[in-house]
Amino acid sequence: MKSQKQSSTLARLRSYMGKKGVLMPFSITFSVLGNILGMLPFVCVWLIIRALFTQGLAASGSDIVRYAWWAFGFSILFILCYFTSLMLSHLAAFRLERNLRYEAMQRAVRMPLGFFTRNTTGKMRKVIDDNAGIVHTFVAHQLPDLAGGLTVFVATLVLMFVFDWRLGLACLVPLLIAFAQFYRMMGKDYGATMQQYMTSLEAMNTEAVEYVRGIPVVKVFQQTVYSFKRLYDSIMAYNKWVKEYAASMCKAMSIYTVAINGFAFLLVPAAIILILIGGSWQEITLNLIFYVLITPFFGQCIMKLMYVVDGYRQAGEAVGRIEALTDERQQLQTPRPLTMPDTYDICFKQVSFRYDDASKEALSDVDLSIPQGKTVALVGASGSGKTTLARLIARFWDAGSGKVTIGGVDVKQLHPDELMRHISFVFQNTELFKTSIRENILYGKPDAAPGEIDRAVELAQCRDIIGKLPAGIDTKIGTEGIYLSGGEQQRIALARAFLKDAPIVLLDEATAFADPENEHEIQHALRRLMRGKTVVMIAHRLTSVTDADTIVVMDEGRIAEQGTHAQLLEKDGIYRRMWKEYQQSVRWAI
Repeated sequence: MKSQKQSSTLARLRSYMGKKGVLMPFSITFSVLGNILGMLPFVCVWLIIRALFTQGLAASGSDIVRYAWWAFGFSILFILCYFTSLMLSHLAAFRLERNLRYEAMQRAVRMPLGFFTRNTTGKMRKVIDDNAGIVHTFVAHQLPDLAGGLTVFVATLVLMFVFDWRLGLACLVPLLIAFAQFYRMMGKDYGATMQQYMTSLEAMNTEAVEYVRGIPVVKVFQQTVYSFKRLYDSIMAYNKWVKEYAASMCKAMSIYTVAINGFAFLLVPAAIILILIGGSWQEITLNLIFYVLITPFFGQCIMKLMYVVDGYRQAGEAVGRIEALTDERQQLQTPRPLTMPDTYDICFKQVSFRYDDASKEALSDVDLSIPQGKTVALVGASGSGKTTLARLIARFWDAGSGKVTIGGVDVKQLHPDELMRHISFVFQNTELFKTSIRENILYGKPDAAPGEIDRAVELAQCRDIIGKLPAGIDTKIGTEGIYLSGGEQQRIALARAFLKDAPIVLLDEATAFADPENEHEIQHALRRLMRGKTVVMIAHRLTSVTDADTIVVMDEGRIAEQGTHAQLLEKDGIYRRMWKEYQQSVRWAI
C-alpha cells in the first residue's frame, strides 16, 4: 500500500479495499446484467406498439398482456440487479474509505511534530476527510456505472444496425459530433484542470474551517468575511477559476447537448427519404419508433461516461493528495535506532536549519551546550530562531547540517517514540481533548496508578480547579462539559507533564495566557517541575528567566550572547537593551 505512487489509480484503489476488493467484479457483473435488463422493457414496449400497429384491433390481447408482464418482470430484475450491484460496491467502498482514512492517520502519527506546525487542522480535515469521500463516491457509484454504461452503449449500437443499418448510419452523425465534443471537454488538458480545481477548492475549504474557528474574534471586533483576507481571497480565486472553466466549456457543452438530443432531427428525414425511394412505410415507421425509444440511451451512456472520467480523475487526484500529505519521505528516518542514554545533557554542534519554503536559514552554525539538570532560557526577537532551536531537540525536524545530541548520542539515531518518552512539553497553546480531565492528564502516562494522578494534580496546583467541578477529575471538557480558562488549561497540561516525569522539559512561555492568579500558581508548579531536570525555556517575559542557569540570546538564527542574568546586564549588548525596554514597559502608566 505504501509504494503505489506510480501505479494506476484503479490498482491503488484496489490495494486499499483489502479483502473486500473481490466484491467489485461481482458488483460490475450485476451492473452489466442490470443495465441489459433495463433495456428490455423498452423492447417489450416496441413489441406492443408493433402488434397494435400491424394488426390494429385484431391484435391478440394475450400477446400484449404477455409483453406487458415481460416488461414488468424485466423491470423487477433490473431493480434487483441494480440494488445488488450497489450493495456490493458500497461494501467495497466503505472498506476502501475506512482503510484510506486509517492509513492516512497511521502515517500522520509517524510524521515529525514540525509537520503539524505547517499543516492546519482545516487542511488536514479537507485532505483526508473530503478526499476519502470523493474516492468512496467513485467506487460505490461511478465504477459500476462505467461497466453498465459501456454495455448499454455497445448493445444499443449493435441494435441500431441490426434493425436498419441505414437509420443506424443516420444516428452515427450526431453520435460522432457528441464524442468529438466529449473529447474536447475531457481530453488531455483535463487532468491539469482537475488538479487546479482540487487545489482551489482545498484552499477555500481550509480557510473556511479556520474562519469558522475564529468567528468569536470576528464578532467581537465587528468584522465581516471580507476582512478575513485569506478566506476572501480563496473564495474569489475559486469563483474566478469556476467562471473561466465554465466559459471555456460552454461552447463544447452546448454542441454536445444539441447533438446527443438531436437524433430525431436526422432520423425523421432519413425515414422519409427511405419511404420515398420505395421502402416499406410500415417497416420503416416501426424501426423509426424503435430508434426513438433506444437512442436516448446514448445520451445516458455518454453522460455516465463523462461523470466516470471526471470521477476517475478526481479519485486519482484525491488518493494522490492524501498520500502526498503524509508522504513517507517526510517522515523522520532512523535506520538503526539506539537506546536512550542515561545522561541528559544536550549539545548543539554547528547546527544549521532552513525551512522548506524559506529563503534564508532559521539557524546558522549554532554551538550550544546544556548540562544535565540545568535550565537554559532562550530569548530574542520574534523570528530569531529560539523556538526552532528548542524544537530540534525533540526532532520536530532534523537539522540540515551539524548535530543535536542528548547524552552524546545524535538525536537522529534515537527513534522518535523513544525520544518522546524522555521529553515533556508545555507550550503556549495548550491542547486539551474533549474528554475528562483524568483522561487528559493520563496522556502523560497512560498506565499511571490513581495515586500517581493525585500526586501530579497536587504538584500542578490543580486541586482547587478540580474541587469546584461537578464531577471532579472526571468532569468532561468541551462541548459536552465545562470550559476552562487559559491559565486553568495550562495547569492541567502541567499535571500531564508531572505525571510523565520526563528528564528533559521544553517550555514555551507557559504563562503567556494566564491571569495573575493562575500565573502565580503556574510559576510555583513550574519550579517544582523543573527541579533536577534538563530544561530549555523559550521566554517572552524576561522576568521569568532571571533565575535560569544560562540565558541564550538569539539574533537572526545565531547565538548573539549567553550567560547569567547578571553577567548579561553587565555587557552593553542585546539582552541589556531588551531588559531596559522591558522595565520601561512595566513601569509605563497613563
